Amino acid sequence: MNLEFSKDEEAFRRSVRAWLEAALQGEFAALRGRGGPGDEHASLEGRQAWERVLGASEWACVGWPKASGGRGATLNEQVIFHEEYARARAPGRLGHIGEMLLGPTVIEFGTDAQKQRFLPPIARGEEFWCQGYSEPNAGSDLANVQTRAELVGGEWVINGQKTWTSLAHCADWCFVLCRTNPSAPRHKGLSYLLVPMRSPGIEVRAIEQLTGTSEFNEVFFDNVRTPAENVLGPIDGGWRVAMATLAFERGTSTLGQQLMFENELAEVIDAAKANGAAKDPAIRQRIASAWMGLRVMRMSTLRTLSLMQGGELRREAMTAKLYWATWHRDLGKLAMDVLGPEACVVGPAYELTPLQRLFLFSRADTIYAGSNEIQRNIIGERALGLPPEPRAAATERRES
Repeated sequence: MNLEFSKDEEAFRRSVRAWLEAALQGEFAALRGRGGPGDEHASLEGRQAWERVLGASEWACVGWPKASGGRGATLNEQVIFHEEYARARAPGRLGHIGEMLLGPTVIEFGTDAQKQRFLPPIARGEEFWCQGYSEPNAGSDLANVQTRAELVGGEWVINGQKTWTSLAHCADWCFVLCRTNPSAPRHKGLSYLLVPMRSPGIEVRAIEQLTGTSEFNEVFFDNVRTPAENVLGPIDGGWRVAMATLAFERGTSTLGQQLMFENELAEVIDAAKANGAAKDPAIRQRIASAWMGLRVMRMSTLRTLSLMQGGELRREAMTAKLYWATWHRDLGKLAMDVLGPEACVVGPAYELTPLQRLFLFSRADTIYAGSNEIQRNIIGERALGLPPEPRAAATERRES
């Protein structure tokens, strides 16, 4: 496992740091530290402009091949970029879903025409995407998707509902997992469709969170149409495409996420020093445990990335989401205990402090993107080779 970067890579780090420092001035200075978890509603127009600046300077899609509009950065260079981006407290990315999820999936499965149509606007920071996976009865159990699409007269006609759709209110496009063959088993008969969000028949309803903001939404599809060629991968073969998208989600940006966690931990430590909570031995021990947990998280991620072969994440990566989600939720609890009674006081118009947002938003970490319970099943069955849990085994027998 290589835990150090080469001289050339450190030179790349200095160039990224210098560019970010110069770019985050003037109109973008106020965006520092805004737009992260629990704060995604902040400065949407300013962050859209920031995405265009990233695109114009070829920093929007650093890991994409140059032929696809990216910078062609190596794995280590991608890690460095995401680390420096978090260290600079640059604004939360509106283009994340397009860059990190949809883009690599199009590069892997798309036709030449699809690559030419969809990749350049993402790389330029001009088009934004959302993810149409979860439904009221198909969250962690994604194979239970019921949204249907039927091919009629050269167009897909879509009916159904998606939920927990992050940034749907400002997205231009959505990749939607639909059931296109209702008679097929659950994991089959699904297709991965690309749908314009301003199509007639789409209704977006905001879901208010504990933070008082509405970062995600319900999305309703009522006879929504998208061209027949807007299916990514084979018809009825969307499960494999969807799983590839989820694998990309566990990639190099996780180290940048950990630096954001480090920023939050530093704020908790500063608060403990300021109000005297750091004198409490129990609080000091919890802070030390949080610091050590973050170091373990980083070493584990570096190990996982260094073991990648042919771009495939190995089974070690299956532990990552369970670990960071639990750690981050516990950090939110620690923040509230450090603040003490102050944690219960909010400003006018329900204005939360960053640590209050941390606590409230991190309550969802162990649920979204695969609940802790589902993550444990994945680790047991796919990484360790254990038998499926009884209900899943019964379902598989019925489908066969």
